[in-house]
Amino acid sequence: KKSNLPPGFFDYVIKKYACTRLGRQELNAELLTDNPGALWKRDDIDKSRVTKAPELELVVVGVDPSATSGGDEAGIITAGRKGEDYYTLADDSIQGSPQQWATAVVTAYHRHKANLIVAEKNNGGEMVEAVIKQVDPSVPVKLVHASRGKATRAEPVAAVSEQGRDHHVGNFPALEDELCLWMPGDASPNRLDAKVWAITELMNKHKIEVMESPFFN
Repeated sequence: KKSNLPPGFFDYVIKKYACTRLGRQELNAELLTDNPGALWKRDDIDKSRVTKAPELELVVVGVDPSATSGGDEAGIITAGRKGEDYYTLADDSIQGSPQQWATAVVTAYHRHKANLIVAEKNNGGEMVEAVIKQVDPSVPVKLVHASRGKATRAEPVAAVSEQGRDHHVGNFPALEDELCLWMPGDASPNRLDAKVWAITELMNKHKIEVMESPFFN
């Protein structure tokens, strides 16, 4: 109990390690392990973790929507790019109605001064863009279709993490649990999907910029 702790201990120890891997293990007695077949590793995430992002060139909000308020969570992950490095900025995933998650998406877009919202349309089709536009008609929305297998889409993003170029700005326990426990072949969780959509869009934009550079020819 907090009342039983010495003065200052909560602020200097508990708060410092709250939500971190070490804190979850030592303070909450959680056993945090990786699935041996998972594409992401906790050590890779921890090594590349930062407390602050640099000035970013491009910011994208990735969305894996939910069709009903009682269904799965809507994955909402904001990420940005600086050079060849990628930064996960926020996890605003929420379980709620389309109106509720659309509001959370638009709020994340404005909070992080994003350039684009990328949303999967497999679950909801054109409704996904329509419900976001009902909240704010001015936000740019790109709908993407999951035509390839989840593992095929996730592998390039996981490779960026393994290379030390995917930086989590702070701690995202729920997202990191999904990344490090998901096995290719299983149904992918919503936060993971949203992160994959966001980072993939940032990677694709980088490829276009390189191809258009006068130094490429």
